[in-house]
Amino acid sequence: MTDQRSLQQAIRAFGMDTITLAGSLEAKLEAMQEAGFAQVMLKANDLVGHPQGWQAAVKAVRASGLRGTGFQVLRDFEGLSGHLHEYKVDIAKTMLEMCAALGCDVLLACSSTSTHATQDLDHIARDLRKLAMLALPLGIRIAYEGLSWGRTVNEFTTAWDVVCRADCPNLGIGIDSFHILAAKTPLAAMDELDPGKIFLVQLSDFMWQETRTFEERIATARTFRVFPGEGVHTPELVEMVLKLDALGYDGDYSFEVFNDDYVQMPLPMVAQRARRAALWLGEDVLRRAQPLPNQLRLRAR
Repeated sequence: MTDQRSLQQAIRAFGMDTITLAGSLEAKLEAMQEAGFAQVMLKANDLVGHPQGWQAAVKAVRASGLRGTGFQVLRDFEGLSGHLHEYKVDIAKTMLEMCAALGCDVLLACSSTSTHATQDLDHIARDLRKLAMLALPLGIRIAYEGLSWGRTVNEFTTAWDVVCRADCPNLGIGIDSFHILAAKTPLAAMDELDPGKIFLVQLSDFMWQETRTFEERIATARTFRVFPGEGVHTPELVEMVLKLDALGYDGDYSFEVFNDDYVQMPLPMVAQRARRAALWLGEDVLRRAQPLPNQLRLRAR
């Protein structure tokens, strides 16, 4: 049997998003820790929704011993002007303050869906550079993610173009497998990425081959993602993770699984599903632990 140290090595790079679990922040952190995870992706509601206030939530995270993978999510920041831009800058400063208090060094920013935002990529790049400069004194990196229903930036390839235009050391991209699979972005385009500018990778799958409309895509993304190994895009997910590994990416993977069924299940059961996904990816896909010969871990079902 694979020893415990090898199992921890296999799961080390993977973490869970709090958004996958029901219950209090403390209960979520405990379920993740008991499942063997060492990191957690946090969201703003974890802090501001805490009954004792956001600073009590920060203390709970720090007391758990789990490392913060990152903090999410700043929405619709880029491409605005005038009073709308100033409003979003103020919001960003608050998000950065909470991110720093948690000890997270990555803030996730999603591409804008606003019809009030310009579609000029140079303008978008300037705004993201400004955001990155605000984050720089705090030691925070900005991971810019292309939402598959974004108005202008809706694939990681365009997000990468914008990041390159901005040319700021603490501005990189966030990779989200759901959006790549939903948009059907060719995985070969990953070969153009600089692994040092990939600041976060979020993994999930879903249960149908395609999302035919933006509305279906949004509904699936927000209510019915599943863990890697549970959906119908397993070959593509495997190819994606192996491409990132071959590229030299050695950062964090977080399971961003929005699922209405999972938030009706006991926390330990959901956390164990995540653990199975992490062990499958870590042991069988990335080979970060060595199981006995002829012993292949079955993917979660």
